Amino acid sequence: MRIKLKKTGHFLKSKKYLKLINEAKVYDVAIKTPIIFAKNLTSKDKNKIFLKREDLQPVFSFKNRGAYNKIFNLSDSEKRKGVIAASAGNHAQGVANACKKLKISCLIVMPITTPEIKIKAVKSFGAKIILYGDNYDAAVKHATSLAKKKKLSFIHPFDDPLTIAGQGTIGKEILDDKNDFDVVFVPVGGGGLLAGVAAWIAQNKKSIKIIGVEVEDSACLYEAIKKGKRTRLKEVGLFADGVAVEQIGKNTLDVIKETVDEVITVSVDEVCAAVKDVFDDTRVLSEPAGALAVAGLKKYSVKYKNKNLLAISSGANVNFQRLSFIVERSELGENREKILSIEIPEKPGSFLKLSKLFGKSLITEFNYRKADKVKAHVLVGIRTKSDKNFISIKNNLKKNKFKFKDLTSNQISNDHLRHMVGGRIKSHNPDSIERIFRAEFPERPGALLSFLESFGSNWNISLFHYRNLGSSYGSVLMGIEDNSKNKNTLLKHLNKIGLSIHEETSNPAYKDFLK
Repeated sequence: MRIKLKKTGHFLKSKKYLKLINEAKVYDVAIKTPIIFAKNLTSKDKNKIFLKREDLQPVFSFKNRGAYNKIFNLSDSEKRKGVIAASAGNHAQGVANACKKLKISCLIVMPITTPEIKIKAVKSFGAKIILYGDNYDAAVKHATSLAKKKKLSFIHPFDDPLTIAGQGTIGKEILDDKNDFDVVFVPVGGGGLLAGVAAWIAQNKKSIKIIGVEVEDSACLYEAIKKGKRTRLKEVGLFADGVAVEQIGKNTLDVIKETVDEVITVSVDEVCAAVKDVFDDTRVLSEPAGALAVAGLKKYSVKYKNKNLLAISSGANVNFQRLSFIVERSELGENREKILSIEIPEKPGSFLKLSKLFGKSLITEFNYRKADKVKAHVLVGIRTKSDKNFISIKNNLKKNKFKFKDLTSNQISNDHLRHMVGGRIKSHNPDSIERIFRAEFPERPGALLSFLESFGSNWNISLFHYRNLGSSYGSVLMGIEDNSKNKNTLLKHLNKIGLSIHEETSNPAYKDFLK
């Protein structure tokens, strides 16, 4: 999704940031990061691609800039009392590092879902940690409550003018580099980085377009622009934990509306592909949020050529356990792997005939289980060189009268079906129907047990598949035999569990392989 902003050309809210950014105190803890030419990304594109390497900061993220600037400017009295912050990781490291440098006591509230690598990093700076809540917003509420109770200064991760100004020094460095950039891409969580960078660039070089990039499942800025006001998201995706924010900041939105040209959203798969791209050019493993701007750049650049495009590579605090998921989904995000459900006759020679149609295409998987006397469905993963190559394969299947469905973007297919074994339900109560539901919940010890206990024992489970997708959240596919007269009864029960639960009974992946 893309949405353009109606810039007025007047910098009523942004004007003060020129002075704040110019005077920002960041280089006691931060470095002026290099801008590199991304050779591999450029070779795949019709534009010249550059990366601003904030992943090279001492805390492996840009967050040390804004945190230090804010804490440095506290009064002596505030510094003596100490500070508190809430963060999923990178802001926490920035705050802890600043407090160590300035010899200030520090308390950090982190969501229970925070990757272990970030918890250890924060502890290494001597900060005290409280794990609370399933996401950033729950941690914030607890931290602000503790701040009042203990009279500590709350250091907001994005919605503070001094924090915004600290991040804005990145924009100043981009222009000081003297490269003639056409577009700058900036990742968006709460908007502090985008507001700071855009405030400086928009007022000093109006010819440069500034584009914010969000993940589709946590696009709080996109929704705010679309609705004309700050909106709190009902659900926030947890994979890119560094940008998992349910509401854009008030100060940040004021600046963004005056200085940003456009907002782009990208899928989790596209982010995974961008992580691989950053690695190919830098040999650094970016965290998902860190590669977000690159994913947006790739999506944008398809329609343009001969442009100089810059993306901020914003962080490299990746959770190692998440790498298998990133690798698995990067091929889909790059649009190189396709998933097809193909119907074949249940008779000898069908497999061979189908296989011959793929020629020398690389088959990544081939899943089948007999379920019917007349026909069967095969789940096939195919690595293709281009969309043209995939179109050729589909035309070949049609020519040979094979019925098929493209499940490349089907969530059940990607998250569950490819990893399941077994067959179809043979028989069940004639008065009941099988209904399929997909659920997602923050991962922590006992989370699966808690989910099942909340579900209870009033309904029979006919299918169950659980996956831990990168150790930050779990995904469940569940079949339930429903014999209630009112079909809303089960839905009401599931809603009481308090999780994000979606019915998938009509999903083609379920119909072809599991129903």
